Amino acid sequence: MRLQNRLNQYQRLYNKTGLVPQAITVSALAAIFCCSERHTRTLLALFQQAGWIRWSSQAGRGKRAEIACLKTPESLRESYLQKLLDEGEHSAALQLSQLDAQHLNTLLAPHLGGQWQEDAPTLRIPYYRAMQTLDPQTLTGRAEQHIAHTLHAGLTRFVTGESAPQPDLAHHWQISHEGKVWQFFLRSHLYWHNGEPLLTRQICQLFETFRQSPRSRHSLDNVEAISQPHALCLQFQLQKPDYWFAHRLADLSCLLFHPHAPTVGAGPFKLAHFAPERVRLEQHPYYHLQRPYLSAIEYWITPHLFDSEIKNKVSCQHPVRITLGEKNQMALVRPVKRSTSLGFCYLAINLRKNALSPAQAQKIVALIRHSGLLDNLPIDHSLVKRSREMLPGWPLPVASTEALETHDGVQLPKKLSLLFHPPMELELVAGALKTLLADEGCELETHYHPGRLWNDAAQLTAVDLMLGDRLIGEAPVATLENWLRQDPLWHAILSDDALDQQNQRLLSIQQHPSESLREEKLRAHFYQLMEHGSITPLFNYQYQVSAPPGVNGVQLTAWGWFDFCRAWLPPPVSQPD
Repeated sequence: MRLQNRLNQYQRLYNKTGLVPQAITVSALAAIFCCSERHTRTLLALFQQAGWIRWSSQAGRGKRAEIACLKTPESLRESYLQKLLDEGEHSAALQLSQLDAQHLNTLLAPHLGGQWQEDAPTLRIPYYRAMQTLDPQTLTGRAEQHIAHTLHAGLTRFVTGESAPQPDLAHHWQISHEGKVWQFFLRSHLYWHNGEPLLTRQICQLFETFRQSPRSRHSLDNVEAISQPHALCLQFQLQKPDYWFAHRLADLSCLLFHPHAPTVGAGPFKLAHFAPERVRLEQHPYYHLQRPYLSAIEYWITPHLFDSEIKNKVSCQHPVRITLGEKNQMALVRPVKRSTSLGFCYLAINLRKNALSPAQAQKIVALIRHSGLLDNLPIDHSLVKRSREMLPGWPLPVASTEALETHDGVQLPKKLSLLFHPPMELELVAGALKTLLADEGCELETHYHPGRLWNDAAQLTAVDLMLGDRLIGEAPVATLENWLRQDPLWHAILSDDALDQQNQRLLSIQQHPSESLREEKLRAHFYQLMEHGSITPLFNYQYQVSAPPGVNGVQLTAWGWFDFCRAWLPPPVSQPD
């Protein structure tokens, strides 16, 4: 960046001379700038023309001239930052910035939250970490998954507050042959973000690719054949009836993207800019459903504005609490939406390894629930809430004092191992659990896995305990059914017999047309897993979105973000003459 280089050169000069006029030679200045005398004269001319210095030279080699810096480097950098921000050059501004967090926040604050740019409403969100590449087949972060559902469309989709899948690229679908044949009727005139027509044959080809994808195949492993009966109809022939199928097609793993560009979709917003310091989404002009009210959404990646302890770790505090607007004017920013997430952090116990018996697993769960371990963690308890049920109406097994006393005679192994992944609150749980088990004569060895998902069953088979995080989408029951199918966790912790029994049970459940009956049977299966100690929800997040008075229509999604299609900004009020 040329301006950055010139400012750095000026910083060297200022460090040598300050604001006091100095007599100096060109050769001495060349040594300061670390360049040739010819380039030094070019720099001096540029600095003088810009009004940064006063330079009076004298003819003759080796003659001393007078130079005076007229501005401090900080004031120059700040003025150029402000100019770049006012002109909308956010990426250049963030690259230029070398200010401390507090000073930079003062400059950035007026440019965050809701803004009108050239009569177009734009929402800017300060964010605490860099984004993953927005390929829906590889995403693990909660923010990225939310963006993916904004960029990409599916045959079906989930709508905030609705547990049943809704039409998307398909405006209707019909089920025949007792749940084994599904026909999806596509809207006409569908377009990718790049303006190309979205063709039915492309969708067919994408789903054939998904059937081989490690991320998608679990949703489509029951598909026997995919065909195109006519131009705007897609047909799936299933091996077994599956009344979760419309839910599966709305899942992240089945979002459709351009065959040659994974970040080009057909959702309400398109990806206009992606860089380490800024991500910009713009409204898709050919969107097939109701257009969003906002013209653009920008993430400003500014980790230096957040607490230092989260720079290298993922904390639930960011982005569980999302603030839209000026961080240094919190009096104007108010919480507009709060909710308790249905997703939860959990403890899983490996019974397949046979290092722990069911009775020992149940004792560990009882110790956690009766010790107050979760209530005494050094975290902000307004951000997390101890789990009382797996889903609303799905109670945890009763944890009575008598139940704990029945395990008094159960001895734990001398040594156990635990694996945990982000968020960082799970590290606190791991540490507290280590202390708790030490009191029982059990040494707990802890290991950290940096990914947000388990890679495969092999990494889990060697450990006894796992701490993980389960996101729950808009269709919570279908999400939990999908969890049992796709997560390698279950292959690592359940015995072969238990795994076979689970697969048979899931196959039976999916064939029931009644949604309430499917939920009842799945709830009973998870209750059994919890009773055996295989899985235990620990705590839920408390989601919150705060915004200044000018940001309206904020509606929390199940992911803890807000629906980008419903938020809106009132136009700026013009002052009377």
